[in-house]
Amino acid sequence: MLNYTIRRLLIAIPTLLFISFVIFFIVKLSPSDPTANLPLTIPPEVREKIRESLGVNQPLVVQFYLWLKQLMISEPLYWSNQWFGTNFEVGQRIISYQTRSPVMDIVIQRMPQTLIVVGTSYIVGILIALPIGIISAYRQYSWFDNAGTLVSMIGFSVPPFFSGVLAIVIFSVLLGWLPSIYDTTHTVTDWDSFVVQFKQMIMPVMVLALQTTAQISRFLRASMLDNLNQDYVRTARAKGLKEQTVVLVHVLRNSLIPVITVIALGVPAIFGGAIITEQVFKVNGLGQLLIISIQAGDVPTVQTLTFMFAVLIVLFNLIADVLYGIMDPRIRYD
Repeated sequence: MLNYTIRRLLIAIPTLLFISFVIFFIVKLSPSDPTANLPLTIPPEVREKIRESLGVNQPLVVQFYLWLKQLMISEPLYWSNQWFGTNFEVGQRIISYQTRSPVMDIVIQRMPQTLIVVGTSYIVGILIALPIGIISAYRQYSWFDNAGTLVSMIGFSVPPFFSGVLAIVIFSVLLGWLPSIYDTTHTVTDWDSFVVQFKQMIMPVMVLALQTTAQISRFLRASMLDNLNQDYVRTARAKGLKEQTVVLVHVLRNSLIPVITVIALGVPAIFGGAIITEQVFKVNGLGQLLIISIQAGDVPTVQTLTFMFAVLIVLFNLIADVLYGIMDPRIRYD
């Protein structure tokens, strides 16, 4: 398993290099100007000097090399100095066109908000999906299975921007139970502030968790149905094992193997869904930062965030493959 993991990590390096190449040139081919949002009173020669200082007038190959160098060398060295007290010489960092500050500083500042909302929603979605999938498969075509199918259809069909707005209209405007805007400046210091934090997290978390629940519960139900009819299940029942043991130990463990892929690969997907959800609920996270950067033509920020999402996809692909070998003893990579 260790040799396989090392091989996959080595393969991931050229994969990420190719992805960075594609991301850079796609973003660069878009019509964006770092001086577009500056006041119209600025003379053209000053605008040209600003473009030169940002390196926009250089050939695309040179710009790609500089961006890659900053991303792969300058930024890791800088954060190594910050976190571990090393004394590496750091070159030019990736600078945002909007704020004229390092992009990774903004990312680090906004990341906790995204991780809190996205992480909580994903855990909640998995915890809800597992019992729904298990009971729906064991009680196939029952009222619970039909209700689970309805919830899954809604989760698959309704996009986050619609379900988010609908939740705001119902629970904020009509009922007045929950706040419509997520206050990222709020800090938890006592029980009352915790209640405020809990209430403002309910809607964005449940909007994101709805899609996670729909996807994972359907995959688990289908996998459970395949395994419930296998010979080893009949053998386990013939041995006199309790039905709870047969379902939750033997059937569930084998059924989780394909579901692991859905759970692992769903992490990058939930970050993608958070882009819209954060915009709807005004969560000051990475998703909102990406939308603002696209609108402002902030190429360095867009490139960096998009590359981070690509790293998540490659990383969780690897995690899913490694978990296969842990969950199923028949799978061996070495």
